[in-house]
Amino acid sequence: MKTPTLRTERWVALVAAGMFALQACGGGGGSSSPPSSPPPPPPPPPPPVNQPPSITSPASVSINEGTTGTVYTLTATDPDGDPLTRSLVAGGDAALFSFNPTTGVLSLNSALDYETPQDGNGDNIYLVTFQVSDGRGGTAQITVQIRVLDVDETITGMALRRVATGFSAPLYLEGIPGTDRVVVLQKGGLARVLNPSNGTIESVPFLDVASQVSSEGEQGLVGMTFSPSFATDRYVYVNLTNTAGDTEIRRYQTYANNPLQLDPATSDVILTVTQVDSYHNGGWLGFGNDGLLYIATGDGGGVTAGADQNAQNVNSLLGKILRIDVSADDFPADANRDYRIPAGNAFPSNGSAGRPEIFARGLRNPWRSSFDRQTGDLFIADVGQSNREEINRMRPSDAGANYGWAVREGTAFYSGADSASFTPPVAEYTHGTSATQGRSITGGYVYRGNIGPIRNHYLFADFISGNVWSVPVSSLTVGQTLAATSFNRLNDQLVPDAGTLSQITSFGLDNSGNVYIVSYNGSIFRIEGAP
Repeated sequence: MKTPTLRTERWVALVAAGMFALQACGGGGGSSSPPSSPPPPPPPPPPPVNQPPSITSPASVSINEGTTGTVYTLTATDPDGDPLTRSLVAGGDAALFSFNPTTGVLSLNSALDYETPQDGNGDNIYLVTFQVSDGRGGTAQITVQIRVLDVDETITGMALRRVATGFSAPLYLEGIPGTDRVVVLQKGGLARVLNPSNGTIESVPFLDVASQVSSEGEQGLVGMTFSPSFATDRYVYVNLTNTAGDTEIRRYQTYANNPLQLDPATSDVILTVTQVDSYHNGGWLGFGNDGLLYIATGDGGGVTAGADQNAQNVNSLLGKILRIDVSADDFPADANRDYRIPAGNAFPSNGSAGRPEIFARGLRNPWRSSFDRQTGDLFIADVGQSNREEINRMRPSDAGANYGWAVREGTAFYSGADSASFTPPVAEYTHGTSATQGRSITGGYVYRGNIGPIRNHYLFADFISGNVWSVPVSSLTVGQTLAATSFNRLNDQLVPDAGTLSQITSFGLDNSGNVYIVSYNGSIFRIEGAP
């Protein structure tokens, strides 16, 4: 091995010293270089995604009919704890309710009735939609079904109470819309206002046409009805016999500040029907669910009736159900025709095939008729001739119906050429004095109230025999004739608390659906519930 020299040892020492100096100064580059920068901080985490609110209240509830006040409370939560805004969405059945967005309480504006549903499709399920918002774009909606349940409101018994007396030959009664008063028509031409709650009669008449009517025979002030828009137009229509013996349909208006009196200066003759006798003039008129005015006319044949066949004569207005539109005038040059012919009557509007006012024919003396507001059907009580009294049911689709007189009397052949096209009555009874008989029918109403024995029954009576009957309206079927043995006689239950029930000229309804019976002897009775 070679021995290192002094020169070699000095070189090694110098190299070692240089490396030590380099380590001491931080690794080269000189002592004048700045220190390196610290690393940047990490980015903040992303904000949490907004979670929409959640509705926690149920999607359906059930309430009994007649319920008032709160029916539902909307509740909701928000996962992020955001304050929530609640709202009721317009549409559906929302207009029937009030909503408090602070409390979430939904209330009814008025009580609901199962028998007369107000929801959009009439099935007693009311739909309301709510929305909840968190103010940051998150929303939730729910459509709630509020189901109305039927409650048994049946009153098991009934009674007859006299509410007033002292009228002169009263013929008809009708409730004044928007009030608790009723109007009673007297044959001689006065219409009197009655307060049924205390029996008082207003000293000022609703209408006085005593000097303008003939009251011979079956004539007089015989019918009245109120416009479907009475609350705004104040129109009232009357059926009377003028001094010439002809039927006039007149329109009046009440005073603007007094719904209990007609202004005689507003009298307008809408239609005049020439009569040939003082009997069989009909007398009823009323508005259908279609907003059109229906008028029942007798055949004008007098006591011996039918010989001139007015009821079958399509060019005569006698013995018919007429239907007219009183909102316009198609005959401005004719003072006796102040109306429009609506589409859908029995004959064309140009009169080429028959009088265009005619909707149905073949009636003898339809003294009293009435609409069932639930179905829109017209029930026509037609006074018979020799042997039969009949009830006809006319549906809105029955334009052109022919009820047979004077070829048929009820279901019995009377005279002339019979036809299978005649529509038979839905009920009839024969002449006589038994519990199922009479001689002059007085039509009534389909009762939709709460008195059990007559609920959903058609009520009617006989002027001569004094019998009062009811039949379930479901038993009165077009094309079939119900026999009198199926009638429910009510006389034993309708014994008045005062006075005598006799010579029934009409039934009547007030605005609460109470049924009245008008007696020609001057008394007014009301059917009431009893324990």
